[in-house]
Amino acid sequence: MPQFGSTYNIKTTTSQNEMGLIGAISFIAGTMMGSGIFMSPQSVLINIGSPGGSLVIWAACGVLVTLGSLCYAELGTVIPESGGEYIYFLRIFGQVIAFMFAFSCLFVMIPTSVSGIALSFAEYAVTPFYLDCTPPDLVVKCVAAAGIMVLATVHSMNVRLAIFIQVFCMCFKLVALTVIIVGGLVLLFNGNSNHFEDSFKGSNVEISSIGISLYQGLWSYDGWNTLNYLTEELKYPEVNLPRAVMISIPMVTLLYLLVNVSYLVALTPKELMSSSAVAVTWGNKVLGSWGWVMSIAAALSAFGSLNGTFFSGGRVCFVAAREGHLPDILAMAHVNRLTPSPALIFTTAISLLVLIPGDFQSIVNFFSFTAWFFHAVTLSGLLYLKIKKPELPRPYKVPVVIPILVLLAAIFLVLAPVIDNPAIEYLYVTLFIFSGVLVYVPFIHYKICSGLLEKFTAFLQIFLEVAPADKTL
Repeated sequence: MPQFGSTYNIKTTTSQNEMGLIGAISFIAGTMMGSGIFMSPQSVLINIGSPGGSLVIWAACGVLVTLGSLCYAELGTVIPESGGEYIYFLRIFGQVIAFMFAFSCLFVMIPTSVSGIALSFAEYAVTPFYLDCTPPDLVVKCVAAAGIMVLATVHSMNVRLAIFIQVFCMCFKLVALTVIIVGGLVLLFNGNSNHFEDSFKGSNVEISSIGISLYQGLWSYDGWNTLNYLTEELKYPEVNLPRAVMISIPMVTLLYLLVNVSYLVALTPKELMSSSAVAVTWGNKVLGSWGWVMSIAAALSAFGSLNGTFFSGGRVCFVAAREGHLPDILAMAHVNRLTPSPALIFTTAISLLVLIPGDFQSIVNFFSFTAWFFHAVTLSGLLYLKIKKPELPRPYKVPVVIPILVLLAAIFLVLAPVIDNPAIEYLYVTLFIFSGVLVYVPFIHYKICSGLLEKFTAFLQIFLEVAPADKTL
């Protein structure tokens, strides 16, 4: 198998952890519950046009990711290796498709995810200082950039501090969601349900509107497939993978529906759609003088999600570099701190570039378009294995109708916004995805410039004090 360059034979070692069912449930739920539920509700409502329609979209997103995650659970037991979609593409379709995914993940999916979550954090962090107006874009982007650089520094210097930040922010996240749900239920039981009268009036049923609404809702569910990146660290994956999925995702779906009901009970549709930080608007109306607490809680929740993205983002880099599809330097760790500093530096640089021209909604749309394109390819791979490789051992399997339904939904999500309301940006993203082939042929297959890359890798090893990380993901 072709390899990028060569490196010094220093090895850093990290311990392999085993994750049980409780840990798996916490990992999925903790990754999913992030900034999206504090940012996406107004975008969903704007695009779909009615409170009832928005709740249908949120429920549909929950059903879709539940079915999708069950399909991924079967793949995770048929191919029990870490690396998620990348390793599935490599084993089913071969190296070219796998490289296209790694290439897109490195330059599109991870940076857009980091930038989108950073913008969510910044929006809530600065909102208390701009109570009577919308925060300036420059201020929001500067705070978002600062958040990205702070967390990149933390992850490069001290993993224990990064873990503490994750736990600390998770506590605030749960407190914020609990306060919103309880506050909404109290209002609902007190008879404040007039916002649900004619709840489907004004619904926008155009294909592009439904597709964009699903994009915005699915952003909040991102992370539903995160356990497939950790299959090798999971105890008894044939049992715990599907169980963790069936417990965590319906739980998150219920929480999201309750949070949206609370928003719609307290705020008029007009108030919700005009809010740039819906949790703060909700807090000011329901909690009065204590409304600022929601801004802090939502900002910390987004900060925790951003922190978690740095944790998971390096896994694809590591597995792809291990297979020779990315430069070895991206799979290296600091010799003393055992942190993946090269991958963190690279991800930070690309994320900051994405942040400059982007806004939250466009970043979410491009991320979702790319992600569901590759979800469709993954589901096609599962159907191929079911038809062509029925003899493979399957400790867990789903009826063939489920991957077919999810594949059709994925195709709809990819094509609907493009067909009904074409935008040149989607063409750019598509061309970039397929440009991975143009990179693969000369630099991976024929190994052009491999000698130059060896020298550059050796220089970076010395400069960054890093070495190959001997770790089973």
